[in-house]
Amino acid sequence: MEPMLSMRTAVVLLVLTALGGLLMAGIRFAGKPHPPTWLAMGHGFLAGAAVTLLVYDYFTTGLPGMAQLALLLFLLAAAGGIVMNLGYHWKRLALPKWLVVVHALIAVAGFVLLLIAAWP
Repeated sequence: MEPMLSMRTAVVLLVLTALGGLLMAGIRFAGKPHPPTWLAMGHGFLAGAAVTLLVYDYFTTGLPGMAQLALLLFLLAAAGGIVMNLGYHWKRLALPKWLVVVHALIAVAGFVLLLIAAWP
């Protein structure tokens, strides 16, 4: 698969991921301790699919520099998502609002970089 098509496919998957992320952030900031499990799992699954495409491209055909930086940011955002899921959600603890915001900011920065790389 050519890297430009993979990056654009990842962008589409990440748009869907972001919509779920916005919904989950809204749920958290509305006062509930955490979103429904199915929504969190779907969010992680879509993000994981997009990151998998980018990792595949990185190791096979290569990625432009901006897309490489985007991938790094997505991996950092994923680490934050894993911490929120395993450290808080599964223990039925309220997600820390600061962690939700940091996770989102890192993911948005990665998304913008990937968007610029996918449509130069």
